[in-house]
Amino acid sequence: MALLSVIILNSCSNQGDHGELGGGVYGNGRSAFNTSFVEGMVYIPGGSFLLGQADQDITFSHVAQTKQVTIAPFFMDQTEITNSQYKKFVNWVVDSIAITGYLNDPKYFYESAKGAPTSNGKKFINWDYVSKNPVFAPKKGTTPNPSAQKLQGMFYQGDDKVFDQNELDVRLLKYTYAAMVLREAATYKNNKTKKRSDFIFRDTVPVYPDTLVWLSDFSYAANEPLVEGYFSHPAYRNYPVVGVTWRQAKAFNSWRTRYNNNYAQKKHLARRFPYDLPTEAEFEYAARGGKIGTDYPWGGPYIRNSKGCLLANFKPSRGNYIEDGGAYTVNVKSYFPNDYGLYNMAGNVAEWTSSAYDESSTTFVSDIEPTYHYSAKQSDPEVFKRKVVRGGSWKDVGYFLQNATRSYEFQDTAKSYIGFRCVTRFVGRELGSAE
Repeated sequence: MALLSVIILNSCSNQGDHGELGGGVYGNGRSAFNTSFVEGMVYIPGGSFLLGQADQDITFSHVAQTKQVTIAPFFMDQTEITNSQYKKFVNWVVDSIAITGYLNDPKYFYESAKGAPTSNGKKFINWDYVSKNPVFAPKKGTTPNPSAQKLQGMFYQGDDKVFDQNELDVRLLKYTYAAMVLREAATYKNNKTKKRSDFIFRDTVPVYPDTLVWLSDFSYAANEPLVEGYFSHPAYRNYPVVGVTWRQAKAFNSWRTRYNNNYAQKKHLARRFPYDLPTEAEFEYAARGGKIGTDYPWGGPYIRNSKGCLLANFKPSRGNYIEDGGAYTVNVKSYFPNDYGLYNMAGNVAEWTSSAYDESSTTFVSDIEPTYHYSAKQSDPEVFKRKVVRGGSWKDVGYFLQNATRSYEFQDTAKSYIGFRCVTRFVGRELGSAE
């Protein structure tokens, strides 16, 4: 099977949504760039806090050493990335592959005379035309879709079909992106033997979530309905996406950055700083919501409120999963947000961070914007592929919901209880400060 890849820099995005995710949780985008507003995100003011403060260490891992650190202001997604929002990324890849690899219809590309000339033989997709003429939808007055025959190669063939249905072969859905590894560039800036290309990290990532995690994560659990419907059924559109690896989350952030930048470029607006996963320090700082010395995002030290109601989606007691209101994940806007307005910074799904995991990283990272980062290649030892996971999930006991609790997972691993949210750097003077 031929492996198809997509490079977003060679195409132009659909501008009808102002380059924002939308997805039904936040509504429509704004028409102008504003440094004090990012749709779907909340402003996290800068400050200093004691990283790693915890009252208990039931695993005796001793990996949450305390350290006074300072965090600059930033924006963070109010909720975990939802199925609907992640599906926007998947659909973009589907359309891109269909247009460039199967249709090759000139109407779907910009012409040179329209301000988007081809470059080295690469074409630019006209996403405005795509939005008005969907690739897989039949055109009005025509039955069936005249492009259907050309697109047959994107569907499962022969014995892979079920009841002769046309189902997309998700193995074809791959996204290729490139990013500068600035830490390595700074380390070797005086090394004359290094080229710029030595500091460019390139990756090709399958984008479709691993829906089989609902079975592979558990021994003999009847989770087949979640395999079949969690990512595809509209009832779960505002539930957190799961089955996504760390590499897929990084690819999503690369796409989201370019998607927004294409809109800004079209409207002659200033570009936003890149989207990324939060560092583990940013995640802990944001989870605390400005509170000092607390165990959980809502304060502490208890997981129930004064009425006895549970304050997060996790594994209460010895496994009464339904007691908190959800047997598995729940809607991303469930429970009360913390004082920064962030939902489910503890529980629901644990979340990927951009930080690599090292048991003693607290001792050697900087005290301003601390993080330990390593861009592991496929050939690197597994120990370098550990990424910090924070927040605890619907299947974790209460200990993992604590602000300071650290855990990790391997970057190529997908789980039914790990999702993610994004951050982007705040531009300019801190909000509310004196001019």
